[in-house]
Amino acid sequence: MEDHRINARAAARLGASLSLCGAPLAAAAAEVDGGSLSALWGLPFAGMLLSIALLPLLAQRLWHHHFGKITAGWALAFLLPFAVLYGAGTTSGLLAHTLLAEYIPFIVLLVALYTAAGGIYISGNLRGSPALNVAIMAVGSVLASLMGTTGASMLLIRPLIRANDNRKHVAHVVVFFIFTVSNAGGSLTPLGDPPLFLGFLKGVDFFWTVKHIFPETLLLLGALFAIFFAIDSHYYRKEGVLPVDPTPDAPRLRIEGAINFLPLALVVALVLMSGLWKPGIAFDVLGTAVELQQIVRDIALIGVTALSLAITPRELRRKNEFTWAPMQEVAKLFIGIFVTMVPVLAMLRAGEAGAFAAVSRAVTGPGGEHLPWAYFWFTGVLSSFLDNAPTYLVFFNLAGGDAQALMTTHAATLAAISAGAVFMGANTYIGNAPNFMVKAIAEERGVAMPSFFGYMAWALVILLPLFVLMSLIFFR
Repeated sequence: MEDHRINARAAARLGASLSLCGAPLAAAAAEVDGGSLSALWGLPFAGMLLSIALLPLLAQRLWHHHFGKITAGWALAFLLPFAVLYGAGTTSGLLAHTLLAEYIPFIVLLVALYTAAGGIYISGNLRGSPALNVAIMAVGSVLASLMGTTGASMLLIRPLIRANDNRKHVAHVVVFFIFTVSNAGGSLTPLGDPPLFLGFLKGVDFFWTVKHIFPETLLLLGALFAIFFAIDSHYYRKEGVLPVDPTPDAPRLRIEGAINFLPLALVVALVLMSGLWKPGIAFDVLGTAVELQQIVRDIALIGVTALSLAITPRELRRKNEFTWAPMQEVAKLFIGIFVTMVPVLAMLRAGEAGAFAAVSRAVTGPGGEHLPWAYFWFTGVLSSFLDNAPTYLVFFNLAGGDAQALMTTHAATLAAISAGAVFMGANTYIGNAPNFMVKAIAEERGVAMPSFFGYMAWALVILLPLFVLMSLIFFR
């Protein structure tokens, strides 16, 4: 790799806030000068993605027992050459930013949501008919914009799987759950998904998204529910599942552990607090400004996790088949993703000066005008593989970065950026944090989920035509 310049500096970046979806927003950071980086620095990230996609298929035993070591290997494949070229001090500052401003808040929030939702047990005569499955997804999609896609996903994925435990074909049910609850449902408020919360911190009105991308959301969810109902009805008839379960689990629907809705509400309050409370106090750690609101939020979230564990009987978690394995898998894989995607995001932020300058040119017309359809597709495709929050920020700034202008004169552009970041997070397992968590929980319950590329095939067949239709209707 050629010699590059790295400008490591502390810079305030929108506060250290998170949305309830569970992915990191920005904090004060040791920033990489992406304009001086070669595209070769993206190879460790590509290797990380290919490992997640291919090794479970080609070397399942190796991956199952050593995926943490493989993840660490790709992280070191970026960090060690970086340290050799730019020094241990610069590298430690970059790593400190990734851990303190992004990864630790990400994991702390996910653990709190995972623990609280895992203490709520929904029992009763829930059997997975197509109508009931659609109803669960519809409820989850509404909840996703109120408590975040991660919160809604963790709350409802277990009862959905239990409802379908007498079905032969279940993988498609989980796939559509990811499409709807874990992604599209979080598009209406800043609480739903990290990109929208980031826009809120940049000055976008809290209710702007519900006013401007509600038709797109309604089209996508309505089409997905209709397609799913047709597919699930086919499998339901083919399997010969009885419409009425002759051996119900319980005479009526019952929610045990409802006290855990209190920790979930506390998570919502803490996330809003971290975005709205700005005391202006920060602590410098190796070039990363860790703000007081972030420290308070993360310590409080650890307390919320402990509270949920304390108020939930162990027997209830046992009935809910709650284990830490899915959370451990997510924690190990996403540290590798966060570390290796640092140079990729830096090159995108550099715009015309970076290795990916073609992206900057592609979203602008010959007269310098914005192309909403291009913003939709580039934001969406990159959000499918990168963290969708900083990807949103890249294109938000590329479109001018003025929230008032984007909400009015360039409303179509902001709608395209918002929709692309949220909706296309469903394209891959790593496009949004709850996608991988739902997959891990389903596999732990014995559901044979599609491989990385198998899931992408579902997305290409089901989602891609809907995104094309959406472009033609809303983003021309």
